[in-house]
Amino acid sequence: MGARPRSTRRCPVTLTRAATAILQTTPTSLLVGGAWRDADGGTTFDVHDPATGEVIAAVADASAADGAAAMDAAAAAQDAWAATSPRERAEVLRRAFDLVGERAEELATLMTLEMGKPLAEARAEVTYGGEFLRWFSEEAAHVNGRYQTAPEGTLRILVAKRPVGPCLFITPWNFPLTMATRKIAPALAAGCTVILKPAALTPLTALALGQILLDAGVPDGVVNILPTSAARAVTGPLLRDRRLRKLSFTGSTEVGRALLRDAADNVLRTSMELGGSAPFIVFADADLDAALVGARQAKLRNMGEACTAANRFLVHESVAEEFSRRLAEDFAGLTVGPGVEESTDVGPLVSEGQRDGVHRLVTAARDAGARVLTGGEPVAGPGYFYPPTVLTGVAPDSPVMAHEIFGPVAPVATFRDEDEVVRLANASDVGLAAYLFTADLSRVLRLSERLEVGMVGVNTGLLSNAAAPFGGVKHSGVGREGGAEGIAEYLETVYVALPV
Repeated sequence: MGARPRSTRRCPVTLTRAATAILQTTPTSLLVGGAWRDADGGTTFDVHDPATGEVIAAVADASAADGAAAMDAAAAAQDAWAATSPRERAEVLRRAFDLVGERAEELATLMTLEMGKPLAEARAEVTYGGEFLRWFSEEAAHVNGRYQTAPEGTLRILVAKRPVGPCLFITPWNFPLTMATRKIAPALAAGCTVILKPAALTPLTALALGQILLDAGVPDGVVNILPTSAARAVTGPLLRDRRLRKLSFTGSTEVGRALLRDAADNVLRTSMELGGSAPFIVFADADLDAALVGARQAKLRNMGEACTAANRFLVHESVAEEFSRRLAEDFAGLTVGPGVEESTDVGPLVSEGQRDGVHRLVTAARDAGARVLTGGEPVAGPGYFYPPTVLTGVAPDSPVMAHEIFGPVAPVATFRDEDEVVRLANASDVGLAAYLFTADLSRVLRLSERLEVGMVGVNTGLLSNAAAPFGGVKHSGVGREGGAEGIAEYLETVYVALPV
């Protein structure tokens, strides 16, 4: 049995007056055509607090009819929004950024209540999510075309950009604000209208964002939000609608494949940010203090429920024992508890199924001979808690290495040299991110070219930034979000031939 986490108290959590007030004032209806409305038939579904399992809200449950109404609204608003000046679109996004900052504590509390992350992390997400609104408010006026003479001298070539058109966004539960702003902000900046289908586990933050966008001056129909417990029934008809021109999805590779198949029938533009299995590579010359800080950041952010989370720890055999021991000591000293408590370091996983899936991977690794240095057993009591866990002696082909864990578990394997670690790191169908700790700059450049990933964090466990392109290779998806590349996903290229 591994070392016990510092806190295993699972007493029922009493919501503060402030939290209760936030829940009472957060929209729980559908946003369609600029108005909050009940679902067709008046149906709702429950939202639960993963720290207690208790219901915290009942949210309107959109149907296919509601999806059709949202598509009508988005299509009707498209031409006018596309014709709006870039400066006006930028000002709307900037006002939204300011309102996110003003309502930061409300948004952070909502995320913690419906998703479980500690308040400190939720506040950090508000800052990060807001940055996409600011970044793309600045990008809106910087969309460029070109004018040139054809090589033969017989034509003038005019290249212009225009918005792709109405977009459908399907977002996951792990970053309820950021996943919405990272898609909505560039779309609005480019002149596209949108329909957002947030995750059923975490719809409240998206609905609060919808109100912020209305308050910021987004015209009716430009942003529509459809929480639903029957995603396929709502999104299926939308993907077949000829008026829809773009699909952006963040989630599992399995679901992404299915959506790509559906999108192919309508020849939709697609952006797919799918699964990850990030290798965290520590060389013998690494600063172990920095590597341990990075390991905690890359593994335990969001309780490990992040596509960029360090999934496989590949540590040089000469430092693996010290690194693993110190990592276990660090993890064992963390406080596991409800995210609403300021002292909490690690909150609950989002659902019982998620927690049980994590434990099955740990159990299989332990049964195959891995050693548990700390953690390794679910925390008793209400809620879906799993303690930070460190495993050593893990075979490279173990399921805990091969599958995306999405939990606070760090499996450690060793390597001997650069070629071996590259082979181990690339032995995956997915390639989103990698983390590399070394003092050798030449090695950094070599491995950045050899690792089959879209993003590399060098001597840091945090790599996401609104100004940088976010995305992966192989089965981790197509397209990029953030950076100058982010707005390009929402623009069509038009060529005009002008005779001399």
